[in-house]
Amino acid sequence: MVQQFATGAYLVLFSVSTLVLISLGLAVIFGLMRVINLAHGEFIMLGAYCCVFSVKAGMPLWAAFAVSALAIGVFGVFVERVIIRHLYGRLVDTLLATWGLSLFIVGAVTTFLGPQGQGIATDFGNISVGSLNLSVYNLILSAIALGMLAVTWVLARHTRFGLLIRGTMQNAEIASAMGVSPDRVYMVTFGFGSALAGLAGAVLVPLTGVSPTLGLAFVAKAFITVITGGQLPLIGTATASALFGTIDGILAYVYSSVVGEVGLLIVAVIVLRLLPSGITGRMRSGL
Repeated sequence: MVQQFATGAYLVLFSVSTLVLISLGLAVIFGLMRVINLAHGEFIMLGAYCCVFSVKAGMPLWAAFAVSALAIGVFGVFVERVIIRHLYGRLVDTLLATWGLSLFIVGAVTTFLGPQGQGIATDFGNISVGSLNLSVYNLILSAIALGMLAVTWVLARHTRFGLLIRGTMQNAEIASAMGVSPDRVYMVTFGFGSALAGLAGAVLVPLTGVSPTLGLAFVAKAFITVITGGQLPLIGTATASALFGTIDGILAYVYSSVVGEVGLLIVAVIVLRLLPSGITGRMRSGL
């Protein structure tokens, strides 16, 4: 009985951590900026490719994580400067533009790198806790995901950088009158969200591998998590990840991963039916 509970808890932790990883960058871009980035999955995919190429070039895995986050962050800044900044306040146009970007990225990666999958191996092995055999890398992934959430919260809530972002998103005209450049804040925020997506892809690639269509496996879950979280992007994403991760982990343990994903979708529909504004829709303050 104890072993079954511990195994279930381990699977729940891993499922929650995975949802946090794939959703956090979207929570920053969609939750704070109200920009629907349908290319979010492709940003994750590009981060995974960056990690693979960096490791194959002889770079340590931890350095490859940093390079992937930085590279996709810079790419996000480029996308914001070239495409997104012309479409603020035009939700449908932004949706169509990022959808087109998604198709372009998938097509370009397929053309230049081929449709076959690639991956990297890790040598972290397993550890035994009693009669349980746990993957060390899965535990590292969980620690990274929780660390990303904590760092993002601290930056957004307790630094001048976060204050500028929150103030600009609430009222760009007043922020501009106080000497803040909303244009620059938007650029940095989109780049930061993109870097989080790139890091997520890099952390996941040892487990999932990478191919040009990798993003399709994550983008729907990420949007469901962020939208269900409601108007407070970080609190909402963390809460929704915990809820959906618990449902997914338990059902996957008892039945199968497919049943877990179906259960996640059913719970999401029920939550949005009961709380149309999301889990944090009735909260008046927070982040």
